[in-house]
Amino acid sequence: MIDSAPQTGYAPVSGLQMYYEIHGAGEPLLLLHGAYGTIDLWGPVLSSLAEHRRVIAVEQQAHGHTADIDRPLSYEQMTEDTAALLRHLGIEKADIFGYSMGGNIGLQLAMRHPDLVRKLVAVSANYRSDGYYPELLELIQTITPKVFAGSPIEEAYFRNAPNPENWPTLVDKLKQLDAQEFAWPEDEIRAIPAPTLLVMADSDAMRPEHMVELFRLLGGGVPGDLTGLPKSQLAVLPGATHVSLVTERADLLLAMSTAFLDAPMP
Repeated sequence: MIDSAPQTGYAPVSGLQMYYEIHGAGEPLLLLHGAYGTIDLWGPVLSSLAEHRRVIAVEQQAHGHTADIDRPLSYEQMTEDTAALLRHLGIEKADIFGYSMGGNIGLQLAMRHPDLVRKLVAVSANYRSDGYYPELLELIQTITPKVFAGSPIEEAYFRNAPNPENWPTLVDKLKQLDAQEFAWPEDEIRAIPAPTLLVMADSDAMRPEHMVELFRLLGGGVPGDLTGLPKSQLAVLPGATHVSLVTERADLLLAMSTAFLDAPMP
């Protein structure tokens, strides 16, 4: 179970009052949720990571306890909000664990604020919008709030949001985020200094070819017996989907993530 008495607060960043919780003690690890996510949906992922680390879990604009403001959602803005929160808390460098939307924010943090990132675990992340299966992007644009009726995601939103009536607005803003085409500069990805573990499900939301391309940009895809192991790693979890990766296969995800984070810096 998640620690029943975490340190909680709101950081005044970029016009937001950004909610955060701090669980556990030790070296800092920043936990970044996916779209529609809240801290209490992390479940055993958070509690397990907090056994030996100081986990700073955040809620992005319009998610959970963090109230929405009058601006669209973008990866760049959420990245700047997150960097400002770390500096507000006086954290000079942290490991980053991000899932889906949070994995993309983690990549952006490593690109835009490399001084803040020691190691990065990017789960189900992508650096180009065409990394997703096109049929999935088409389906996302048909989502309405009714799709989530009675789901844990809807229940967590209404349980935590300061303005529950904004639920349809969050759905619309996330659809707009997913409708935006993007391709982050490959040279900037190659320049990421942080060792990075990329994790995906074998039946994920993005194409496996895309994740392999990202791995190559991070120095992977080499004959390690000849060149030595690269500083970054790639893991594909079998028999898993984008959603079940962090629920039903959390044991595998945590085992490989903690091993990567605990290993000496290359």
